[in-house]
Amino acid sequence: MDKETGVQGQLWKENVTEPDLETELEQLIASGDEEKLNDAFYRDLSFGTAGLRGTLGVGTNRMNVYVVAQATQGVADYLNAHYDKPSLALARDSRLKGEDFQKVAAGVLAANGIHVYVYPRIEPVPTLSFAVRYLHTSAGIVLTASHGTPRSTTATRSTTTTAARLPTRPRTRSRPPSRRRRSLAAPR
Repeated sequence: MDKETGVQGQLWKENVTEPDLETELEQLIASGDEEKLNDAFYRDLSFGTAGLRGTLGVGTNRMNVYVVAQATQGVADYLNAHYDKPSLALARDSRLKGEDFQKVAAGVLAANGIHVYVYPRIEPVPTLSFAVRYLHTSAGIVLTASHGTPRSTTATRSTTTTAARLPTRPRTRSRPPSRRRRSLAAPR
């Protein structure tokens, strides 16, 4: 087993308080399957094109309450650095663990002084874009499925007031305007 994986696994073993994750970690360690253990801890789950997505489970490379809290802290840091009175709309769909993740995200945001509008029930993903604009929030997060992937996969998506995705890095140059392409069969 990789040394860093062993350190991460031990850190989690000592600190995990969620019963389902605690049980999963104990079973994973007891199985002796180094490949699965390495996969769960070899890296931190990172933001992709449309947000943070991954398989539900224990580890830094999985979607769980600890990874959601860490990612939400990053969003909170961004909002507090760029807005005087940040606010955020927070929605979820019917995906597994969505309600748990929503509670964790709302708690992290509130602890950082961010006004959070929490949807009280399951909603379709497009309602978040509506809420961000209608409520004039600084941003929005929706906890949703990672479409086209197994049911055990969940994602978070973040948007700004214009319903655009939060930037992952500053733009260094402007992009040329997009041009509509003509179909090969279209008349000229």
